[in-house]
Amino acid sequence: MSDEAKIAALNKSASNRAVSGMRPTGALHLGHYFGAIKNWVEMQKEMETFFFVADWHALTSEYENARHIQDFVPEMVKDWLAAGLDPEKSVIYRQSHIKELAELHLILSMISPVSWLERCPTYKEQLQQLSHKDLGTYGFLGYPVLMTSDIIMFRPRWVPVGQDQVPHLEMSREICRRFNNFYGEFFPEPEARLTPQAKCPGLDGRKMSKSYGNSIQLSESMESITPKIRGMFTDPARLRRSDPGDPDKCNLFPYHELLTGMEQQKEIREGCTSASLGCVDCKAILLKGLEAFLAPLHERRAVYDAEPKKVWEVLEAGDERARAEARKTREGVRTRIGF
Repeated sequence: MSDEAKIAALNKSASNRAVSGMRPTGALHLGHYFGAIKNWVEMQKEMETFFFVADWHALTSEYENARHIQDFVPEMVKDWLAAGLDPEKSVIYRQSHIKELAELHLILSMISPVSWLERCPTYKEQLQQLSHKDLGTYGFLGYPVLMTSDIIMFRPRWVPVGQDQVPHLEMSREICRRFNNFYGEFFPEPEARLTPQAKCPGLDGRKMSKSYGNSIQLSESMESITPKIRGMFTDPARLRRSDPGDPDKCNLFPYHELLTGMEQQKEIREGCTSASLGCVDCKAILLKGLEAFLAPLHERRAVYDAEPKKVWEVLEAGDERARAEARKTREGVRTRIGF
């Protein structure tokens, strides 16, 4: 088979494939689920999916605490599996176990202009936000190149992203085009598959984050969650039970939009605006919805808590499947550049 025929076959085999990943930084919360994982679970039903533990990416900002990164890996993967990712349908693997990614990253770094990296939308922003860390490293500057390697190594058509991540994907597409311009058409340009927006604020109204202490973790027990919900901020103008409220100004109502059926949402909205439903009642409804949502996740997670080796078996099997695909791309890249 000719080189062109091999490339065409590779692209055809990946024509309905998606790739995405997540940094292992600790237990996942509702924001992670509704912002990304829920979409991943749906995508694995309709296409070939590759989901990776981005442990090399975590090194860009956590290189001084590298040992802790691996401690987070099994817990994050347990959350993925509990949330519905199926290792029979999706390839679940560790970025750091696919050495071909490091080689592709090196090659792409040779052709990626520094000016492109410096204009990355979040580069200067994160330098300011994480000013307590020394991020003046090549690895931090070159993050988009490693991200591009993660994506195009598996030649996907789709990359699930939020609207705010589209500029990052566009940079990957530019690097992909640059490779193709230098060495001949090889990598298909990945397309954005926009993740439906889901508002999931923290318990205090800020962005949900473990560092803010305002999150509900996917593995958290109802005994722990209940006092958090009872203490949540609601409409600040509703000082008394008899005061009418405004669900659109309430920090609680976005959770109902995610977890409560449309008919009951309508009843809650009417009850809030007419003051026939109090905040205590509203929180009780939400607690029931959370319990119903989390129960199957906790049940699936319990299997892996009882036998931790199952998590490593999932990862080892996924690593091997990912490596098999990566080797094909590595061979084609070396042919293209004449190595």
